Amino acid sequence: MATRLPSSPPILPGLAYIRPLGSGGFADVFLYEQDMPRRDVAVKVLPSDIGDPELRRMFNAEADVLAHLSAHPAIVTVYQAGISADGRPYISMEFCPGSLAQRYRIERMPVEEVLAIGVRMASALESAHRAGLIHRDVKPSNILITTFGAPVLADFGISSSLARAGSGEVLAMSIPWSAPEVITEQTSGTVASEVWSLGATVYSLLAGHSPFERRERGQNSRDQLRRRIARATYTEIARSDVPASLQTVLATAMSRDPARRHASALAFADALRDVQAELGLARTPVEVPTDGWAPAARGVDFDDSDLRGPARSRIERDVRRKLRPGVDVTSYARDEDTEISAPDRPRRRLLPWGVAAAVVGIAGAGVVGTLLLTGAW
Repeated sequence: MATRLPSSPPILPGLAYIRPLGSGGFADVFLYEQDMPRRDVAVKVLPSDIGDPELRRMFNAEADVLAHLSAHPAIVTVYQAGISADGRPYISMEFCPGSLAQRYRIERMPVEEVLAIGVRMASALESAHRAGLIHRDVKPSNILITTFGAPVLADFGISSSLARAGSGEVLAMSIPWSAPEVITEQTSGTVASEVWSLGATVYSLLAGHSPFERRERGQNSRDQLRRRIARATYTEIARSDVPASLQTVLATAMSRDPARRHASALAFADALRDVQAELGLARTPVEVPTDGWAPAARGVDFDDSDLRGPARSRIERDVRRKLRPGVDVTSYARDEDTEISAPDRPRRRLLPWGVAAAVVGIAGAGVVGTLLLTGAW
């Protein structure tokens, strides 16, 4: 299957494009500098072809879900959403310079750090579940690292509601971290399947590979992974510093029978915290909503595929791309679909005497024209 080429970065009011950050299945992410207040932001943008209502539905849902949840300290923060001048929906969110996408594969992550990450991610999922929402794509690459070094859960692009999931909804998954019942298409996502995915993610961070991945080349096709996950036999992590109690916690979270797993993300967090106490480590705080908390009055409409948000047909002010050391100015893309584009050079302002001369010239022309009409010339 051919990969989609990245789209050009849109020109957005109050934001100066810096560089691309990444490209996914249905959206591109770019780094911008926000003018006021001054900060770097990650901007997720749909490609130019937005005729597919399913893409718009998923994009709207992600923006609304993040709006419900991004106040959580372990969930990426959303700043705003809107429509660019060339008609592309975009979401502006917290820029996180790192992720766990590859780190666990190239270095041995400390047990202490992985336990803390697991508790924070469980807190984030528990908060989402209490709001009636599920993530459906928990995996290492969706754990980003903020500028302060804290892990946060991101990419709610295929999230759904607990009421909606499993009711004929289109399945979307990242196979190596998906639960057996999702692999076999019995459900599109539940609390139990989220517990599995988080357990599989913690396993990956410790083992250096996904739970059912084999080191031999040619042994990890989608179909081969599906079959192994469907059988779901837990294999212990081959590390002497991973205690038996943690192996038990992960084996429980990744039980083939959903009823045998931890009853909630919070229960999984508590199990990890017990391991921390056993190892003499400080327990990572569990950050979940209080009993009096309620999500926004209006829930997320997962069927909404309308183009929403403020749109700008053109940017009136002089838009200039901000340069960073080492950034090649020739890499800046121009938006050919609208009248707006980054100017090649600063526009020259008329000096006061130039304006005065222009006014005098216009007035003089008017007087000459009057004399000609009256025959006085």
